[in-house]
Amino acid sequence: MKIVFEKVGSTAKPFELEVQGIRMAGTLQKSGYHRVCLDAQVSGEMEFDCDRCGVTYAAPSDYALKLTLSDMVSEDKDDLDIIEFLDGVIDLTYILESEINALNGTYHYCSTCNDSEEEFEVEY
Repeated sequence: MKIVFEKVGSTAKPFELEVQGIRMAGTLQKSGYHRVCLDAQVSGEMEFDCDRCGVTYAAPSDYALKLTLSDMVSEDKDDLDIIEFLDGVIDLTYILESEINALNGTYHYCSTCNDSEEEFEVEY
């Protein structure tokens, strides 16, 4: 889902989209001349492989996502949650796919391995 940067106004504009079973719903609202505030809730269920035992399991994801979107290069070192769309088009699908990739890129443990006190690997 793409939205032209200039079409976002000072009134919150709702959006909703789903990619790979993960849903992102929220609002876009202009927060400055070259900035838009994305305030959304990401929810859904993803399948992961346990990094310890290899079992595939489903885990729910539900968290708030607040980002600043800009249509120009930003050199603000205080706000690291800025995504730049230099072509003037906000790509919400890209944002959601990036969130999914970030979730996939972390370590995942099934409930059995997460609760286990047993040492898995011992080095001598």
